[in-house]
Amino acid sequence: MGLRQFATPLSLLAALSDVAFAQNTATAPGQPRQTGAIGQFEIIGNSGVSAQQLFLGTEDKIYIIDKVEGNPLQIGGHPAWAVEYSLESNTAKPLDIVTNSFCAGGNVMADGTWLNVGGNQAVTYGGEAAESQTGGGAYDDPDGRQSTIVPCDDDSCTWKVDGDMTTQRWYPTVEGLEDGSLIILGGCTNGGYVNDAGQDNPTYEFFPSKGDPQTSHILQTTLPTNLFPLTWLLPSGKILLQSNWDTALLNYHTGEETPLDTMPDAVRTYPASAGTIMLPLTPANNYTATVFWNPQQTVIVNLQAVTSCQKITPDVSGSYVADDPLPQARVMGQLIYMPTGMILMVGGAGTGTAGYGNDTWAIGHSYADDPILTPVMYNPDAPAGKRWSSDGLGASTVPRMYHSTATLVPDGSVIISGSNPNPDYTVGDGVKYPTDYRVERFYPSYYNQRRPQPKGLLTQLTYGGSYFDVTLDSDDLFGDVSNIEKTKVVVIRTGFATHTMNMGQRYVELKTTYSGYNANNTAILHIVVGNGKVGTQEIKDVENLPDSNLFSTDASGNGGNGGSDGSKSNSSLSNQPLLIFVLAAAILPFLVSRW
Repeated sequence: MGLRQFATPLSLLAALSDVAFAQNTATAPGQPRQTGAIGQFEIIGNSGVSAQQLFLGTEDKIYIIDKVEGNPLQIGGHPAWAVEYSLESNTAKPLDIVTNSFCAGGNVMADGTWLNVGGNQAVTYGGEAAESQTGGGAYDDPDGRQSTIVPCDDDSCTWKVDGDMTTQRWYPTVEGLEDGSLIILGGCTNGGYVNDAGQDNPTYEFFPSKGDPQTSHILQTTLPTNLFPLTWLLPSGKILLQSNWDTALLNYHTGEETPLDTMPDAVRTYPASAGTIMLPLTPANNYTATVFWNPQQTVIVNLQAVTSCQKITPDVSGSYVADDPLPQARVMGQLIYMPTGMILMVGGAGTGTAGYGNDTWAIGHSYADDPILTPVMYNPDAPAGKRWSSDGLGASTVPRMYHSTATLVPDGSVIISGSNPNPDYTVGDGVKYPTDYRVERFYPSYYNQRRPQPKGLLTQLTYGGSYFDVTLDSDDLFGDVSNIEKTKVVVIRTGFATHTMNMGQRYVELKTTYSGYNANNTAILHIVVGNGKVGTQEIKDVENLPDSNLFSTDASGNGGNGGSDGSKSNSSLSNQPLLIFVLAAAILPFLVSRW
């Protein structure tokens, strides 16, 4: 028996409409549909499948992916293990993802197409291997290790198989490259708590394919904790790889790997599962990448994690630098960008590691215990010793353990879902950490503020080239044109969330200048920044931005002498944090913020 009949190959690059990449301006963003209790969590819906993997696919739709298991939600005569979740209606529609996506990786391509790659063998009840690896049986799930699957980008979305992979990969990492394609790294063939030489896959390859997989020295020499290697494309074009204790820079064009210092204090890769993130790239730091690691966890369920945090700036130095320790030890805490440049850590546990199993010392099946319900915020710009704080942040009521995920969404809130440290759908009395479908929304400090509604945002950005203008009216600037002086424009890619990572997550502040008009308290932001295609990206000469000015007139020269006078209003709001942001669909998420 082959793959189910409807799982026909899909041309990846035809997955999105041409309209998405026309060089047009976007509709000005509106206001959130609701207010929320600042610093608090609210349960808003039911996902129908546990959110082992999650990503924002459109402005309204989140795609949630589970492993194959006995979820009550059905599709095509078998349990669903994927859904399309609407942020507007807070409802989940089951999708047929066809193959077993258990512990797959994923990311988004330059054309806005999302790829889910790898996964586990076909299974039956309790996660045991199925007799057939090509479908049929209890869950009708073909072997996920040999399939790539792609979502469409509209309300009729379905998943389709895109042919076989060249090699089996369970726990692979997927990172986007500068040409809009993807690199797929590592994994193993059969899975397990940690890797071993008999099933190791220490190679990387590309999607679309650029030839046979290539062997990586760092992945070859970092058993047993080389699964989900921590990976970032750097501004230099090299790739930072961190696996077990080791760190290296990979030139994927030549295959050369340059060793860097070993990770201090503790292993951070799965199943230790430290949260990781690249700190914001800004004009102030000359777009220099610094990657941050929070604490890891011990391998014993009743021992506490360490609080050590480390960071490295690999294009500058191969050495790690200690950062402020976490105020409370935590494993599996996920790090999410806030529009303000702050970083939210949410979910996780105080003891144990990622993973589950039928062990006498496990908590049910969970290898972690003592859920941490209160988030914590990291401020990369704060002085040393003052970067972590939970001030004003309330506790969730939902333990977010292994196989839980989170993402920033277009209204600036954070969606959190999942938790299922079990081999199959597991609920009932006495189950401490059951399969959890509850969807929560977290309301950051800025959430209830009026949102400026900038006009002129583009649906597509280019590398360099001419600057573009965004206009802000008096309401956008809260009646005080001097607020334009503290405006910042950032692009946020929310990434593919799984296993304490958001693969591909980035925060880039763009270069801007402004023209402000005191006569009517309006302003124009001048913004300079690929092109929505997979392949060599055109890099244009950057047009110089005009100087920043505050004029006494309006934009037409009326209401004053037209000269630059630098005058400012005395508005009481001028020194308070304000936000101007829009997060577009997954094609090109970006956000305009001011504080």
